[in-house]
Amino acid sequence: MDKIAVLIPCYNESKTIGKVVRDYKAALPEATIYVYDNNSADHTDEIAREAGAVVRYEYQQGKGNVIRRMFREIEAECYLMIDGDDTYPAEYARQMVSEVLEKQADMAVGDRLSSTYFTENKRPFHNMGNSLVRKSINALFKSDIKDVMTGYRAFSYLFVKTFPVLSKGFEIETEMTIHAVDKNMRVSNVIIEYRDRPEGSESKLNTYSDGIKVLKTIFKFYKNYKPLAFFSIIGLILFIIGACFFLPVLITYIGTGLVPQFPSFIASGFFVLAALQSIFVGLTLDVLRQKDRHDFEMRLNDMQARFGKEKEQ
Repeated sequence: MDKIAVLIPCYNESKTIGKVVRDYKAALPEATIYVYDNNSADHTDEIAREAGAVVRYEYQQGKGNVIRRMFREIEAECYLMIDGDDTYPAEYARQMVSEVLEKQADMAVGDRLSSTYFTENKRPFHNMGNSLVRKSINALFKSDIKDVMTGYRAFSYLFVKTFPVLSKGFEIETEMTIHAVDKNMRVSNVIIEYRDRPEGSESKLNTYSDGIKVLKTIFKFYKNYKPLAFFSIIGLILFIIGACFFLPVLITYIGTGLVPQFPSFIASGFFVLAALQSIFVGLTLDVLRQKDRHDFEMRLNDMQARFGKEKEQ
């Protein structure tokens, strides 16, 4: 088991990967630097190997797929995940790692948005998207995460080995954040400086398509992690629609004693029944979620025991 493993997922980062590996070797000389190449065609793997990194490969395209492979294969007391584009300065590495090793954080988040991100990043829609995602998650999950989309994170062994990676692409950071908040894991925010990519280095993140995927991920996990709230909102909407159909019928009945708008009356009944059904679905799923939380805590206890044994070996 490594003491510290630096994880660098890479796809065509030949212009920056050599410097990134050397910077983090200097900042954390005791760490093992792992570069996982994701079908690069510009010799990223060769440059990383020459710089002193352990190079491995993931052939399924997508950052989420790369991180799934990393988390499965590597055993370490602390994991530091960074991007290979030289946007995250290595001088914060020691502080990020200490949050996990010394202060028992399950995840340390490198917070770009509280420092230089909005001035360094030249893509205005990225800036707007980061703020939207952060505010959405903090509002929906009642959290206080300062930077949801950052690729600069440190993790504990327990987080890595109990985190089910479901995302395939750039929405992986959103998934990590929601998982940590939902499972009541300790998350610390470390303010870091951010620098934009050097000239000639291009982002693989598509503002629109990847942004839509992130928003869909938030929607999906809100449904999965907060089923009672989610289906209660749907139930409320259905009830309001039913009431809109029923009110004209009620007003006519009070005035004339007749129900001439019989189809509206039937439609209102269907919407109210659908609203009640939605709420009952939410209640049922909420019970299952509580059971899942209980099982997760038991898995954490088992993983803690395994972690202790591996450290002793």
